[in-house]
Amino acid sequence: MKSKVYYYNMRSLKPSGSISSKVARLFDVAGFKNIFKKDDLVAIKLHFGEKGNNAYINPIFVRQVVDKVKANGGKPFLTDSNTLYKGSRSNGVDHLITAIENGFAYAVVNAPLVIADGIFSKDADEVEINKKHFKTVKISSNINNANSMIVLSHFKAHEIAGFGGAIKNLAMGCAPRAGKQQQHSTVSPKVGKNCTACQTCIKNCPEDAITLVDGKAYIDPDKCIGCGECITMCQYDAIKPQWGTDMDEFVERMTEYAYGAYINKKGRIAFMNFVMNVTPLCDCTPWSDAPIVQDVGILASFDPVAIDKASFDLVNRQPGNLHSALGDVGRGLKEGDDKFVSVHPETRGDIQFKYGEELGMGTTDYELIELK
Repeated sequence: MKSKVYYYNMRSLKPSGSISSKVARLFDVAGFKNIFKKDDLVAIKLHFGEKGNNAYINPIFVRQVVDKVKANGGKPFLTDSNTLYKGSRSNGVDHLITAIENGFAYAVVNAPLVIADGIFSKDADEVEINKKHFKTVKISSNINNANSMIVLSHFKAHEIAGFGGAIKNLAMGCAPRAGKQQQHSTVSPKVGKNCTACQTCIKNCPEDAITLVDGKAYIDPDKCIGCGECITMCQYDAIKPQWGTDMDEFVERMTEYAYGAYINKKGRIAFMNFVMNVTPLCDCTPWSDAPIVQDVGILASFDPVAIDKASFDLVNRQPGNLHSALGDVGRGLKEGDDKFVSVHPETRGDIQFKYGEELGMGTTDYELIELK
């Protein structure tokens, strides 16, 4: 059976056709109110944007979803998990400051902000999935324990995953730092020169894989399970992840993590993709490059595979922006060209669809219902 994907384009010819109005109507038409009951805690999962980035979802649009949840009896909160890399969102305090500075203050969005994995990215639950790469995955506690979830994703290209949409938002966005490390690499983290021998990593290693050698921490690769706990706990940024996983395996591991975030919410989860400001890089970069295509629209569905496939197809139907990264590389400029492979030739974003379908998260067979 085809999954329904509801879609509004970007045209606005009257006040009732504003983007904000379209977001609110998509919520109603898609039936998002059916995923939660009165007084349910509803996680609204989004990316607050790195400091310096401006392509993330506009807080004014997010407010429409918040207001709809409240009008239907739910208790919404906005949430995201801390980042693995060092930046403006690598701990809960800086993350909240960045979110507020990027416009997600309560006065604007009408909902509290909750960092899903806590101040130091330690708040996570083990979710059993029993798949090819992982038996269990780590999901940020405040996401895992919410009654329902609405996933709002800024759809864009991505330098490793090929593209970032609902599946990546579930995978990276719902995982603590240790879970992000597991997705990115099967290689043990490495200790850098700025190690102070404080031994915090030794005390927190679940496998006793770290010892002091010549006054520095040393990680035994034979004992290390790649959990990333040492990266999370190091206050001196002395332990770095190693990007040792090939592209195909990375996307599969990422998709399994998405499944772990999805499975406990099945029937209580919905998705919106904002296919606008389709930048060549993730919103984790502290800048926003020119969009690779014109703004496309907003999509809504209960199926993360279908909504990502529909978003992907809509982007590729557009002519490429000559004055963007596509123009720099001189390919992907025609309607029908794969914009994502054109800008990141080494990536395999299509695996997200194929493996997500194999895992039972959804289907690539979708019906696109364009609303007027």
